[in-house]
Amino acid sequence: MGVVDLAFIQDEEHRPKLSITESDGIPVIDLSILNTIDKAQLDSFNNDSLKEVVTQIGQACREWGFFQVINHGVPTDLLNRVFSASKQFFSQPIEEKRKVRRDEENPLGYYDTEHTKNVRDWKEVETCEEYVVELEKLSYKLLELISMSLGLTAKRFNDFFKNQTSFVRLNHYPPCPAPDLALGVGRHKDAGALTVLLQDEVGGLDVKRKRDGEWYRVKPITDSFIVNVGDIVQVWSNERYESVEHRVSVKSEKERFSIPFFFNPAHDAMVKPLEELTEYQNLPKYREYNWGKFFKTRKLSNFKKLAVENIQIQHFKIAN
Repeated sequence: MGVVDLAFIQDEEHRPKLSITESDGIPVIDLSILNTIDKAQLDSFNNDSLKEVVTQIGQACREWGFFQVINHGVPTDLLNRVFSASKQFFSQPIEEKRKVRRDEENPLGYYDTEHTKNVRDWKEVETCEEYVVELEKLSYKLLELISMSLGLTAKRFNDFFKNQTSFVRLNHYPPCPAPDLALGVGRHKDAGALTVLLQDEVGGLDVKRKRDGEWYRVKPITDSFIVNVGDIVQVWSNERYESVEHRVSVKSEKERFSIPFFFNPAHDAMVKPLEELTEYQNLPKYREYNWGKFFKTRKLSNFKKLAVENIQIQHFKIAN
């Protein structure tokens, strides 16, 4: 076992096992149907193949909070170029990378001292604006499918995303001398609406299954995206769908690259359970909160260790 700074070491109960089950159970959903139907069919929900995809997404959101998508329409060449750009950037000397360093005042740029749950993460980060257009298109499609799976109209959520606060990030996880003590990213739930992740063949994303509370490794599939619903969807759906804990394990000999796209609503969006999904037998479970204020407060913990738990949607939970 190697030696790492104490700031990286997880509490014993949260340390990763070096052997973990690689799950084939996380649903893989083929989105090729979206390339063959027109807007009217999507809006009217008038296609049997589309209905099957919507059913699969609803089941995945209920049982896992995660799913993978293939045949999603984002060109393979673009994925390869983004990975290449990421590797080029992170291969530079640390002095060069820190010339575009981010901080509390400037949230865009390079960072290598991020914290999750007040423990430092074994990774390097750079935020990038490339390839956002294609990921935005895909994210809107996914959001519409999720909306339909809840029995809502396809575009029920779209207005929340005018002047959206979405962003893409390039992550690099260097080889770690003590992968049994540290994590690339500690256990957490995503605060936004959706996360659409592109990961390399090394893998390392672990998902905590709702049914048994065990950690499962997401098996990499070439050219696929891993999608998870975030806290905002949990609130909008009044817990019909839940944001699920996940983390990133690291390896002692291999580096890992991943590129998450965080699909988030506008800064002034007010988040609360949708009226269509609440009733006298299913009262709202959360008080309304402002996304921009929530997100700003949440991000402060990336830059320094806090004395208290960072803000969570549980702080807005209504005691019924």
